[in-house]
Amino acid sequence: MDNDYGKPLLPNVQYCVRCCMPVTAEGLQFDEMGICQPCRSSEQKIHINWIEREKMLRKILEENRGKSKSGYDVIVPISGGKDSAFQLHILTQVYKMRCLAVTFSHNWYSDIGKKNLQMCLEKFNVDHIMFTPNHNTINKLARESLYKIGDSCWHCHAGVGAFPLKAAVFYEIPLLVWGESVSESDGRATYEEPIKFDRDYFTKISARFYAEEMVGKNITIEEVSPFVLPSYNDIERVGIKGIHLGDYIFWDDERQMEFMRDKYGWQELTVEGTYKRFKSVECKMTGLHDYTKFLKRGFGRGTDHASRDVRAGLLTREEGFELAKKYDTQKPEILDWYLEKTGLTEQEFFEIMKGHREKTMGVNLSNACTECNIFK
Repeated sequence: MDNDYGKPLLPNVQYCVRCCMPVTAEGLQFDEMGICQPCRSSEQKIHINWIEREKMLRKILEENRGKSKSGYDVIVPISGGKDSAFQLHILTQVYKMRCLAVTFSHNWYSDIGKKNLQMCLEKFNVDHIMFTPNHNTINKLARESLYKIGDSCWHCHAGVGAFPLKAAVFYEIPLLVWGESVSESDGRATYEEPIKFDRDYFTKISARFYAEEMVGKNITIEEVSPFVLPSYNDIERVGIKGIHLGDYIFWDDERQMEFMRDKYGWQELTVEGTYKRFKSVECKMTGLHDYTKFLKRGFGRGTDHASRDVRAGLLTREEGFELAKKYDTQKPEILDWYLEKTGLTEQEFFEIMKGHREKTMGVNLSNACTECNIFK
């Protein structure tokens, strides 16, 4: 057997002793036993009284039923992905809530993603609003995003935060409901101490920059106006609150995907950068987003998914590392399309990414990885 079998890609980087997550993951903390926070959260998940949590959810929903003069009980941000499809199932079929579905279109929808979104609208019979920013603006923002945050997706991070809030303020609907809890994704939240949703939630979690900060030589304030957040006064006036269903009901995205596929016809798709066929199938740029994370932090979505499967007992840690090495390091085919849209060359792309490589706890990723040509 290969001497490197079951070993992590980066030999000089600390990894969780249970799963495959490296210390370079944003916000990740290890305890005195070398176990990461997501692994500890997965322990919490097993011991939570989910019956009591569901009662808390039911109370929140009942408090908001009929509260808005708009006639809607709740805003549900949806993409057509497996999580938002399941959200609509739970809210419309189980709790009989009147939902206004809202979609920020990143302009990068896959064909399967479009079909899944349409399926959701038809099966759950919900009213729907979609906002699609113009292509030229997105191309400019996707270029600027690489410089500012080291991935191509600022407009999506910001848009999925701003547009639902704008709709909530406009229609005066206080409650927004998302799906998966962030408690098992990194070290910034746990099931016992979830992140409180507020106006700036998505800016803090993913976008990093406010819309006004993206204005520059080639980007005007008018072009970023769709990404400008509502004022604090408007948020307070409407009394907006956001929750994640995964903090109130036991969340198993594998089983939920199978349920949505078998009952409603939700469709899977091969996604670059992972062995899972149901993660972010609605976006054709997912592979590039995850590849830039690998270039910055030394791991990608293969590691994320393998670590979850290790925690769930579906893989050994060694099997997880093998999958991570196979998928994290793959340069995505969609990179060429991104370069065409932004006018960057491949050399410029890698030069920009060099500036974003993380130095975490004394580990210089420039010298830690020999699998990728920019880490030499």
